[in-house]
Amino acid sequence: MNPDPMHNEEIAADETGTALVASLRASAPYVHAHRGRTFVIYLPGEAAASPRFADLVYDIALLHSLGVRLVVVFGARPQIDTALGAAGVETCFVDDVRVTDAVSLGLIKHAVGALQMDLEALLSTSLASTPMGGARIATVSGNLVTARPVGISRGVDHGHTGEVRRLDTTSINAHLARGHIVLLSCIGYSPSGEIFNLRAEEVASAAATALSADKFVLLHPGAAMHERFADTPPGLAVEAARALMDRGDTPLSPADRARLGAAVAACQAGVERSHLVSFESDGALLRELYSRDGVGTMVAGDRYDDIRTASPEDLGGVLALIEPLADAGLLVARSREVIELDIDHYIVTARDGLVTACCALMPYPDEAIGELACVAVHPSYRGQNRAAALLDEVEGRAREIGLDRLFVLTTKAPHWFIEHGFKASSLDALPVAKRALYNYQRNSAVFIKTLTRR
Repeated sequence: MNPDPMHNEEIAADETGTALVASLRASAPYVHAHRGRTFVIYLPGEAAASPRFADLVYDIALLHSLGVRLVVVFGARPQIDTALGAAGVETCFVDDVRVTDAVSLGLIKHAVGALQMDLEALLSTSLASTPMGGARIATVSGNLVTARPVGISRGVDHGHTGEVRRLDTTSINAHLARGHIVLLSCIGYSPSGEIFNLRAEEVASAAATALSADKFVLLHPGAAMHERFADTPPGLAVEAARALMDRGDTPLSPADRARLGAAVAACQAGVERSHLVSFESDGALLRELYSRDGVGTMVAGDRYDDIRTASPEDLGGVLALIEPLADAGLLVARSREVIELDIDHYIVTARDGLVTACCALMPYPDEAIGELACVAVHPSYRGQNRAAALLDEVEGRAREIGLDRLFVLTTKAPHWFIEHGFKASSLDALPVAKRALYNYQRNSAVFIKTLTRR
């Protein structure tokens, strides 16, 4: 029997529609969370040469349509290189900073101005046949960045190369309040009327800091940084990001170093999260900002995966982790009421409100021992050392309350506990109260770990 092509098309349409609905529902919490927030986006000059440039700008416009207050800082390094090369002007770099003489400055102004017009043209699109159909977006720019000269460094006069002195945050916030996208370039101005060529990454970091941005996004070419550098997780604390910059085995390129340095500087100055996202991956900007795990490399001033004592509001998340494992016989079944009564003994790892892992520390202080119980990790987050992080937290808390040993009862994961310092023991080693409740039908193995003092 020949398949019915119309039937197949209906199935495909249904599947597409179902996926669309699921995506919209999954992104809804982030739409609510980001509305009215201020994001600073660094757009490198390399992006303008990408075949995805128009789609990238349309995605930025979509952020605006979703209620995000946007400051877009665009670089023009390759455009400047091309302009200088075409004019036969050689460029001198000192510590990866361009020395800008008067001739170079004239060419830089033309290159930056042309790129700004291309960007504004794309943001002016409103044809129904484009993703910006019906959009009406106003952009503003101007003398919003005050600069000062770099001066003489390493014996070299940097001429018209400058550094950020301050931003006119009052005017920028006023423009954002009126619904405008603010465009900042690598050009700054001095009170004496001079023009300076700035590092766009520095402008972006300064803008994120001065505006107390809720998100700082740095777009870049190539694969995500955590994919290009071994042993680098997608989420980095500031200290880990600085260590990556200092690595000698796989040193960062000057461009990668500038972007990561800008992310670190912003986080150290109070911006909670900076995101490094490849513009070469279609839709990566939206996926990074409107999904829980994103696709880029994040530098966090706070701890992205928060480890804390569970609250009553976490009860549903804890049950969602424990119940499937209890049904499979991997954990002892516990009722909602029992867990609710003991919720203060539970420790959870949470990401953007989702409980990704949990465990419980049940102390027996009279015998200076505690039980590690209910260790569970969300299926989407296994293999990422969350259980080990929880164990480390439990051990610290156990020491604080005077416990010198931990025990665990397990039927399926003895090797994991052995690998983390537990040793096989017997029922006689359990506290008296726990021994009386031991379930001989489950026949759980007993493992104990002695806690060393730190």
